[in-house]
Amino acid sequence: MSADPSAAAFCADLVRTHDFDRYASTLFVPPDKRRPLLALYAFNAEVSRVRDQVKQALPGEIRLQWWTDALAGNGHGDVEQNPVAAELLLAVRSFDLPVDRLTKLVDAHVFDLYNDPMPDLAVLESHFRDTSGTLFACTGRVLGDASEAIDHVAEHAGLAHGVAHITARLPYDAARRQLYLPHDMLQQNGSSEHEFYAGKLTPGIRTTLNQLIKGAQEQLAVADGMLADVAEPARAAFMPMALMKYDLGQMSEASFDPFELYLRSRLRTLWTLWRAS
Repeated sequence: MSADPSAAAFCADLVRTHDFDRYASTLFVPPDKRRPLLALYAFNAEVSRVRDQVKQALPGEIRLQWWTDALAGNGHGDVEQNPVAAELLLAVRSFDLPVDRLTKLVDAHVFDLYNDPMPDLAVLESHFRDTSGTLFACTGRVLGDASEAIDHVAEHAGLAHGVAHITARLPYDAARRQLYLPHDMLQQNGSSEHEFYAGKLTPGIRTTLNQLIKGAQEQLAVADGMLADVAEPARAAFMPMALMKYDLGQMSEASFDPFELYLRSRLRTLWTLWRAS
């Protein structure tokens, strides 16, 4: 890779600040792979934070459309001036990353801009495939495996990661009236989005979370069993599965209160990834 080293440094700082788990995972891959991975993760950080940076949905949609245009090559002259976009497009060219999947990742985050509840598990799983699953698959490509095996493992790992992520962020999302727990599951378990927004841990919310976490742990086990099919250098793409296993274990404990912010220490993160590596 060539291009502006200051843009690479910008991406590294962005990921270290807003996505420490993925930043830490890049410390355990070959040095020549860190830059494209940090470009990919910086892009994800920018897109997934749009909701936090706008007060209304329309400006958020405009920001997301900017990324869609940039990926399609229809961006305006300022695309290469944006350090994250410049680094991302360089990584896309260098590693033949799938633009269609990266575009779907952007489109998936339109959901974040509105306060409509997540309707059901099928839609939630599709959201995770297009976001976390895409990132795992692209990471595998950068690390040298573009096979179907990578895509299969990425899908299962992405589903598990998605559940761990929305569970960790649950009090934050509840405060801004954003429901990622499947609405139909909540209703079937005797709860509602209104109880969720009130931040009260009802039996229905607990049951729904337990069902999601159990499903995520099963997805993680499937992904782990499929890792042998992945080219050895690319298995490092799935190091974060060790973090997910730890988090989901903590979240499945009866003493876990999902309405208290879940934070894993950076030391625990580095230690867990080091052991996984």
